Amino acid sequence: MPRFSANLSFLFHEVPFLQRFAEAAHAGFRAVEFAFAYEYRLQEIVAEQRAHRVDVVLINAPPGDWQAGDRGLASLPGREHEFTASIAQALQYARALECTNVHVMAGVLPEGADDDERARRRRTYVRNLKQAASEAAAQGVTVLIEPINPRDVPGYLLQTQADAHAIRQEVGASNLKVQMDFYHAQIVEGDLTEKFRHYLPHIGHVQIAGVPGRHEPDVGEVNYAWLFKVLDESKYEGYVGCEYRPANGTAAGLGWLYRLLDRRPARAGAP
Repeated sequence: MPRFSANLSFLFHEVPFLQRFAEAAHAGFRAVEFAFAYEYRLQEIVAEQRAHRVDVVLINAPPGDWQAGDRGLASLPGREHEFTASIAQALQYARALECTNVHVMAGVLPEGADDDERARRRRTYVRNLKQAASEAAAQGVTVLIEPINPRDVPGYLLQTQADAHAIRQEVGASNLKVQMDFYHAQIVEGDLTEKFRHYLPHIGHVQIAGVPGRHEPDVGEVNYAWLFKVLDESKYEGYVGCEYRPANGTAAGLGWLYRLLDRRPARAGAP
């Protein structure tokens, strides 16, 4: 049975962010993850984590100015100082939360970017990731990069599994891995089973959502029961992040997970 993590940026929106730790624990989750919580004092987050005895297994580094359209800083020439500061802040939060995975978003290409601009962005991306991985390694943290589909984030630099793993190889850091979100991968390229098996040694985290709609994983075109079996057979040791938008409330939509747990023997740390 895979170990499941509640993504607090997507689930339990019925309550404010800091109260979602309690809701996740009450629902049976022993692990949580979230994208951005830098508007909250670190001590507040740590207090909720400890009070409800949940592991934080993934956070994102600050993405830049989200409202202005930033979706990460790692590939943006001229903003290296901002990127360096974002990594320092993410590692500060990771240390306090005892979190060993930090997702670093790549950023979006400018509209109409030509091959030269794409190459320039890629060089910046690789250079920044080398720096981030080096700093994270000293803290025992893995840096994650994630392909994101162009429907959700138009122009995102990294869109396919092959692109992500090519970047990983070019950076050459043992603590740089790829976050495989089956939702994004299905939209862009499909062939989820074979891609997962092929890249497994270099996959640091998995996320799930139904396709289309990004709702609960028991609705849509992806056979998650099959994929969970593949993860078990492949001896995947990481977490599976529940990064979906509940269709009719978080608690009402968790039936897929409880049915799964009833049918199959649970591993330590599940859900």
